[in-house]
Amino acid sequence: MISMVRSLSQADFNAFAAVSGDNNPIHVDPDFSARTRFGRTVSHGMLLYTVLWGLVQKHYPGARQVTQTLMFPNPTYADDPHRFTLNEIAATDGRIVLSTQVTRVTDGALTLDGQTEIALP
Repeated sequence: MISMVRSLSQADFNAFAAVSGDNNPIHVDPDFSARTRFGRTVSHGMLLYTVLWGLVQKHYPGARQVTQTLMFPNPTYADDPHRFTLNEIAATDGRIVLSTQVTRVTDGALTLDGQTEIALP
């Protein structure tokens, strides 16, 4: 298991919106988000995955992504600590399948659940 704890900030949400072009107000507008069922801004799902991909690259340098599946069952809020986790679940012929998960540290809620298959260099 590979794991790290990190809190993403509103500034991280805003920077990801600027880079990706996804300026949905649920991610970048605290006033708008306060009136939604979430009550505050939530992370872009792919921002979460970029943190996980950083872990992949740290532990499997030069790996290429082959496939991924992702679900976002609960929101990820700014400034809340989250555990980013990779677990190796299969390995064959230079490829590895990893489970990818993000959980809120405070209550254990799963905010990203998925898998990625990587090809090693």
